[in-house]
Amino acid sequence: MAYLFTSESVSEGHPDKVADQISDALIDNFLAFDTDSKVACETLVTTGQVVLAGEVKSNTYLDVQKIARETINKIGYTKGEYMFDGNSCGVLSAIHEQSDDINRGVDRASKEQQGAGDQGMMFGYATNETENFMPLALDLSHRILIELAELRREHKDITYLRPDSKSQVTIEYSDDNIPQRIDAIVVSTQHDDFGDDDTMLAKIRKDIVDILIPRVVAKLPEQIQVLFNNDIKYHINPTGKFVIGGPHGDTGLTGRKIIVDTYGGKGAHGGGAFSGKDPSKVDRSAAYATRHIAKNLVAAGVADEVLVQVSYAIGVVEPMGIFIDTYGTCSFNMTDGEIAEKVSDIFDMRPFAIEERLKLRSPMYSETAAYGHMGRNNETVTKTFTQPNGETTTLDVELFTWEKLDYIDRVKEVFGL
Repeated sequence: MAYLFTSESVSEGHPDKVADQISDALIDNFLAFDTDSKVACETLVTTGQVVLAGEVKSNTYLDVQKIARETINKIGYTKGEYMFDGNSCGVLSAIHEQSDDINRGVDRASKEQQGAGDQGMMFGYATNETENFMPLALDLSHRILIELAELRREHKDITYLRPDSKSQVTIEYSDDNIPQRIDAIVVSTQHDDFGDDDTMLAKIRKDIVDILIPRVVAKLPEQIQVLFNNDIKYHINPTGKFVIGGPHGDTGLTGRKIIVDTYGGKGAHGGGAFSGKDPSKVDRSAAYATRHIAKNLVAAGVADEVLVQVSYAIGVVEPMGIFIDTYGTCSFNMTDGEIAEKVSDIFDMRPFAIEERLKLRSPMYSETAAYGHMGRNNETVTKTFTQPNGETTTLDVELFTWEKLDYIDRVKEVFGL
């Protein structure tokens, strides 16, 4: 029997994502001037206020207020009428030194013996239902909001948009797990107050359906475009009005959108957030590493769908174990346990090895903090960072290294494909 599956996304202007972006901007600035920085930084945003808290061990000093304000302005909170804007909001910092009791389990005389920054389990997932090996419902939800943000910044075809928004896509699947059609799309977008409620809602609904969705569909592969139809149920700003939003409408916290950040409810999640954590925290680095494994396994033809789990004990170098689930889609006669053994031979999952393989000690994290950490484009960009004393550094930074398909040949060799 056919079934429905739903995933959601939130925009860069969503309060929780504002918090994530500030936390990751701090990570990038610390790493730009001291690649050995150890950082765990949480952010809270609310009406006219930002609170920074966390633990840091670093040889560099940052103007955290300036970084927070620049991040907020870049997102689009630049007007006093939003009751939260980068130029006027208060910024309180309660960042302090990292505990020696935590650091002693991570830093070792030999970097190769670096212990895990925490205990826990991390999951990576990949499926061949999209070109970027991501679940389709989540991929579409992200694309809708990315395009909506483009329309907001263009300020041409739709001129009333504000930064906060959410999307949700429901897809009908066949018994053999093949997407059949788009069943429903939900879009809620913050907007200016430009008329009575009925007039605003009618205008917003028309613009979303007639302007936004066609722009999204036009950028999709043909096999995904055909899933859109005239019977899609659209729920556009279902409450009827969304003027009050962003941190003024809802307090935001770092790490509160972990399913949006990963696979939209597909696969599994170990519970650890990413943003605000340097790569010694395996919550972040091992989640990226397991995505890298899962994507290369699917791309190499080992299975149509793969879930990878790895687990750690704090301060311990070797992982507790690696688990693989191919959901019965393995393309040859091998058990998931046998696949896991071979994966352990191919991929070194010690924390330092992960950092080295994926180049995680570079300032690559601001780009991850909105529209998902997985399924993004691997590319190299140039970034410039400035310290309070005026010292600047310009770096070429490779983004989303865990999305590279650089182990396909090795996987095929080991598995005899």
